[in-house]
Amino acid sequence: MGTKVPPAAAASKTRSLARRAWRGTKRLLLFSALAVVGAVALYLLAAYSFTYSSGERAGYVQKFSKKGWLCKTWEGELAMANLPGAMPEKFAFTLHDDAVAAEINKTMGQRVTLTYEQKVGLPSCFGDTAYWVTHVRPIEAAK
Repeated sequence: MGTKVPPAAAASKTRSLARRAWRGTKRLLLFSALAVVGAVALYLLAAYSFTYSSGERAGYVQKFSKKGWLCKTWEGELAMANLPGAMPEKFAFTLHDDAVAAEINKTMGQRVTLTYEQKVGLPSCFGDTAYWVTHVRPIEAAK
């Protein structure tokens, strides 16, 4: 009829099959994790590279500080008043460049124009707001 396989050989064959299956599962998990990390990295690169909108805002910087638990960014508020005595509208912004931050600190109390780019879809580690200031220009001379 048939040949009988000894129990030790059958157990060895089962262990070998289980080892190959576990090896394949480990590879699948590793490649899946690498694919997820790669997809997240590509998304962050694309969101960081593209600008949704850009423009300028004028007013007085009324609040400016460096903050964050792990990722330190400069955060500030620009008070924009259309008419004297009117309630100012606040424009919250984020800044990453220390040289521009030093320029803003020098012009505190003066009317300035901030040039910004709006970045959409980035996590909070990149800043509290989507508006990233790239340049500051004083409007009137210091008194």
